[in-house]
Amino acid sequence: MISPAIIRHLSPILAILLFFTITGYSQKQMLDNALHHLRNADPIEWLEFTSHPEKQLVLKFTANRSPATQTLSLRQYDVKQNWQVLINDRDIGNLVVDEKDLMAYFSIPAGTLREGENILVIKCSSTVPDDIRVGEISLDSRSPDDVFTEASLEVSVFETGTNTLIPARITVLTDKRSIGNVVSTIGEKVVVRSGYAYTGTGKASLQLPAGRYTIYAGRGFEYGIDSMQIELEPGDRVQKTFRLKREVETAGWVCSDTHIHTVTHSHHGDATEEERVITLAGEGIELPVMTDHNIYVDLNATARAAGVRSYFTPVTGDELTTKVGHFNVFRTTVGTPVIDHNAENWNDIAENIGDAGTKVVILNHAQDIHNDFRPFDPSRHLSSAGTSKDDWKFPANAMEVINSGSQQTDYMQLYRDWFGMLNRGYFLTPVGSSDSHDVSRFTVGQGRTYIQANDENPGNINVDQAIKSFREGRVMVSAGLLTKITVNNTFGPGDIVLIKAKVQVSVEVAGPSWVRAERVSLYANGKKIHEEKIDQLKKQPLKWKSSWTIEAPKQDIFLVAIAEGPGEGMPWWPIAKPYQRTSGEWTPKVIGSTGAVWIDADNNGKRDSAYDYAKAIVDSSKGDVSRIVKKLDPYDGAVAAQAAALLWKSGLDLNTHEVLDAVRNAEPETKAGFERVITEIGLIGK
Repeated sequence: MISPAIIRHLSPILAILLFFTITGYSQKQMLDNALHHLRNADPIEWLEFTSHPEKQLVLKFTANRSPATQTLSLRQYDVKQNWQVLINDRDIGNLVVDEKDLMAYFSIPAGTLREGENILVIKCSSTVPDDIRVGEISLDSRSPDDVFTEASLEVSVFETGTNTLIPARITVLTDKRSIGNVVSTIGEKVVVRSGYAYTGTGKASLQLPAGRYTIYAGRGFEYGIDSMQIELEPGDRVQKTFRLKREVETAGWVCSDTHIHTVTHSHHGDATEEERVITLAGEGIELPVMTDHNIYVDLNATARAAGVRSYFTPVTGDELTTKVGHFNVFRTTVGTPVIDHNAENWNDIAENIGDAGTKVVILNHAQDIHNDFRPFDPSRHLSSAGTSKDDWKFPANAMEVINSGSQQTDYMQLYRDWFGMLNRGYFLTPVGSSDSHDVSRFTVGQGRTYIQANDENPGNINVDQAIKSFREGRVMVSAGLLTKITVNNTFGPGDIVLIKAKVQVSVEVAGPSWVRAERVSLYANGKKIHEEKIDQLKKQPLKWKSSWTIEAPKQDIFLVAIAEGPGEGMPWWPIAKPYQRTSGEWTPKVIGSTGAVWIDADNNGKRDSAYDYAKAIVDSSKGDVSRIVKKLDPYDGAVAAQAAALLWKSGLDLNTHEVLDAVRNAEPETKAGFERVITEIGLIGK
């Protein structure tokens, strides 16, 4: 121990530094420097956890009894269940329910620690398997308030070119690349969570523990990232300026997140109504649709009070939450009766919604289970044919293909479902959304839909025009990439293209400099007909641009382009693991897809679906399977799948010798279509 007499003979600056070293850093005691793999219940959740797990962590450590509040800090990763933290059998809190690698802090009440040996326990009573890592545990003799406010960071975020302050998201990473901790000055219009801060004004006064950090500033998908490394000593007050460049060109396309919640009204998650408006501004969402469960919420007054109303035009909607699925409905009006959510089937839902002629009705997360019901469960729904074993009326005119808060292990599953519905004749608009209830666990606007409409004034968007364009399918879906399609130099998503001999399809893939694209594919009636690998060496917004020429089809078809790339290594925009996994393996992806462009092969001015062709063939063949199969020769596999589904719905067993013999000698496309449906029918009733 250095005596006060020695300190008095040092220079004032050295004395202050030494004082903080002695009274600050020396008050920290490392209890365990390892990271432990824990699993509360079998089986293994994710295959990335290769070590042998412990069921709980029990750590014995020596400490001094103290009359003051102290602080326990630790590092955690991939926590989804409630893990309890106890010291000497006293509950001091739970690990943060968040999949990210982050630092967590706990207040230890006075009198909790004993003189001598103490016992720390981290355990989980849930029976839902949860593989986590936890460790690097430290004890600090100071209170959390003292620990969190060791240093101050004044942040300003400007937009490059305009040199004006803009709303932004600040991310704080420790020197070990885990999410740090940050608090803001009371009274500021700043929203903070572990390692993140949203500012609605472009300025934030942040406080955080001393240490080495990397600080990132961003503003969602359309902007670049600015970053810097800093080292903060106790007592530091540092000012830093960040500059963000708009990198992704979206003129003429309104950015919308059609699935947004607050804890204020949905009563789960952690983003209050006041916090939500700031996060929306910080992520650059121009047309946010509020869809709290079975309630109508208007964010206009809250956005004005926070000073961010000019950055977006709020829309009131409703997540119609029933026991047979969730449906987002908008536009709705506060003060009018809320749609009745009591429904036994989709016929009831359609009746309760009423006239949907000017509304958007979106089927949400069709592969997720809620109330023991999954809308597109293989036991009731044929994905390839877009039809179900029941005769419920489908009540929606759109469906989510990307829900960034409810990822699928197989990111293409919802796209295949959408393709099947289009082939069945349901002309559904594809949707990207976030389903965010939180400030930072699931990023609002990470999944988003770009709607073809005037976006010059984000604070005054023509909502009726945007809804009309949305219902017509004039959209692009984005979760890290933006994919544009143009057919014959003129036509885009939602259009019907009259064709001649050939069809030229131009595709462009864009994204901010901090994402990469690896592959782009073109689908016709849900079948991949072209694929290109993207070799992107430079970090640039334009990832790929080229054209394909396809022969004029013999039937009407729809075209969709989908781009993908790696989704790892973006702590300022982390992609959450699947909400309900179907495998222990998962690779995060950035995705961008177009809406559907319809090729009108017979030039009759309308979209004829695969179902339309199949029904005409089945009806005209009077149940003769051999004749049906022969008539399918000129058509693609989507028409064959629809024909097979129609026969099945009529009561025909597709596994009879008559059907199997007819299909065995059919054209490859016809054979493939029947086989897909026969395979899926085998899952019905299982």
